[in-house]
Amino acid sequence: ELASPRGKRRMMLAEFLLGPRRTAKSADEILVALHIPTHAVAGTSAFVKLGARSHLVISIASVAAKIVTNGGKVTECAIAVGACSGKPQRLGAVEAALLGQPTQGLATRIDPAQVAAALAPISDIRAPATYRQTAAVEMIKRVVVQVTS
Repeated sequence: ELASPRGKRRMMLAEFLLGPRRTAKSADEILVALHIPTHAVAGTSAFVKLGARSHLVISIASVAAKIVTNGGKVTECAIAVGACSGKPQRLGAVEAALLGQPTQGLATRIDPAQVAAALAPISDIRAPATYRQTAAVEMIKRVVVQVTS
């Protein structure tokens, strides 16, 4: 939720984040609230970051995942990767592929091609694009294991 002399407005996080150091916030606005839907806290979630040093803010790659299960099968899935595109990316195709799948061995069902299709990593002083791509796949697998164990 953003506020300015013109009033308040709400937007989805995906619309707010435009790219590196860029948001949809106007010059006269301030961020006044983050609204998290009640259903967003269901399930189990985890976050991992790959960086040169553990206390640096800047990442080579990061992954967040939330999985809801029922009867040993995935009923909801959200996976996002940061630092591997211009802004954090949800991996809709990967999420859809995991829905309805048994939680046992779920990480083995991560398709590297689906991950690659969703990301556009850059090469810079921290890591080449190919490394970021490979790291993202491995990190997704590790987070999925973490949230389904």
